[in-house]
Amino acid sequence: MPLIAAYQGDDTVIASRKFAEQSDPAIRLITLVDFDNDCVGTSLAVARVLGDRLYGVRLDTSETLVDKSVIPQMGTFKPTGVNPSWSGTCVARSTPKAYRDVKIIVFRRLHGEKIRDFEEQNVPVDAYGVGFEPLSGQGSTSPPTLVMLEGKPCAKVGRAYRPSSRLERVS
Repeated sequence: MPLIAAYQGDDTVIASRKFAEQSDPAIRLITLVDFDNDCVGTSLAVARVLGDRLYGVRLDTSETLVDKSVIPQMGTFKPTGVNPSWSGTCVARSTPKAYRDVKIIVFRRLHGEKIRDFEEQNVPVDAYGVGFEPLSGQGSTSPPTLVMLEGKPCAKVGRAYRPSSRLERVS
């Protein structure tokens, strides 16, 4: 069950804790950890708070962004988006032994070739989320994204409110 941070100042850790407190303990929690564009830091913070309740973390960094955890390794691979180099080295190998059972799910416009690249490089990924594109056959489609909450900006890094004449206010 994915969890998106839209709670008390866009705090993924607080949102994860609150959700865990109010949900059936049998539910396997998977937290989306790229809201602040720091997948390693957020993954570790959520793991410390949730402990055994955390089943997995979902990486879904935009192809136009470089996650904060990648910056020290820049110059050795294409650093944008979810890619084998940072997914393997930055997330899986930086995780303390206490959290090694936490599953790593990568998600972001994945297709056969990209998944094959992860597999050929033996990246420690437990599951792939293919999203809408391979299923729709219609090119680029995107799910709705939260950008405002109670009249205040509330969007993950790289997203923002953009006015559109096609939108209408819903009460």
